[in-house]
Amino acid sequence: MAHHSFHGAPGRFEATARFVADRFPDARYVADVAGGQGMLARILAKRYNKSAEVIDPRGWALRGVVSRQAAYDAGTADFYDLIIGLHPDQALRPVVESAQSRPVLVVPCCNFWDSGLRLGRDALISAITEHQLDGGGAVEPVTLGFDGPMNRGLVLLPAGRQQSQASRRTTSPDDR
Repeated sequence: MAHHSFHGAPGRFEATARFVADRFPDARYVADVAGGQGMLARILAKRYNKSAEVIDPRGWALRGVVSRQAAYDAGTADFYDLIIGLHPDQALRPVVESAQSRPVLVVPCCNFWDSGLRLGRDALISAITEHQLDGGGAVEPVTLGFDGPMNRGLVLLPAGRQQSQASRRTTSPDDR
């Protein structure tokens, strides 16, 4: 792949794509919400054979990256197998709300959760966790394999899905 210049932690796209491929091997259609230029979507498509689409109102996607210039709406989550919000900024709440019906990987960076509260990273992750648990879903804290303070996130699973995901993780290959 050609070299592209991006702000933020080097390696975050590769580390996130690797995590997604390992944790969600059956996810075929992936939404990369607020995905900017689409580097994560490009890696998911080229290296891991995922059909990834960037949904971002800025319309900055790289040539060849499937993208839709639009604000993300949680009502469209059912079109995907997995919703990813890697530092989704203003799309944070709709990304999290998508976990009512679809698995979500969210790595928040800024408090676009509640404008009335000043939330740092840990408090923001706690607020999202509480919201997901209150809705009956499951939460799995994760730390992605890239440097920086914004590498902590959450896997959010809809109510009723947490058991099947937990079973998948604890089953050995010989048991399948």
